[in-house]
Amino acid sequence: MAVISLAKGQKVDLTKTNPGLSNVIVGLGWDVNKYDGGKDFDLDASVFLLDESGKVKGGEDFVFYNNTTGANGAVVHTGDNLTGDGDGDDEQVKVSIKEVPNHIQKIAFTVTIHEAETRNQNFGMVSNAFIRVVDADSNAELVRFDLGEDFSIETAVVVGELYRHNGEWKFSAVGSGYQGGLAALCNDFGLQVG
Repeated sequence: MAVISLAKGQKVDLTKTNPGLSNVIVGLGWDVNKYDGGKDFDLDASVFLLDESGKVKGGEDFVFYNNTTGANGAVVHTGDNLTGDGDGDDEQVKVSIKEVPNHIQKIAFTVTIHEAETRNQNFGMVSNAFIRVVDADSNAELVRFDLGEDFSIETAVVVGELYRHNGEWKFSAVGSGYQGGLAALCNDFGLQVG
């Protein structure tokens, strides 16, 4: 089966075109451009588990390197990559889509730059960013979205979303940048941070 390569804003059916699909791995990857700011460049994948209003119910619906499991174990962040070195996925999230509780209508996958403002870093310094959805049982890549180089001053990006539609799961290539880093994302998704 051919990988479906998406452009920003495109949506694709996952479960309707792949009957029996139950476990996916969402891989996120990136490279850091030549950077001589003298500070480490650490990007972090985070996941927001959203209800029909597009908000989290609480902190338990925010999955990241310090809270690696959500949705009653149906969503698992596999760990923090501090450098982004190497090929392939830099961070992964495993999703058992059939086990996701019914109140969760959308799963938003984001990437933020750790301490971006104090380190004077932004997504203009990042290249080759992508998100891909893999069938965990067959290891076949189903969907891929390469973000391109559309960002300059942003410090956070909503990369893509898995969402329910008429009893099926779909994937949307979002690619929306934010200033204000993780705090701005948390506030938008209904999670109050300090």
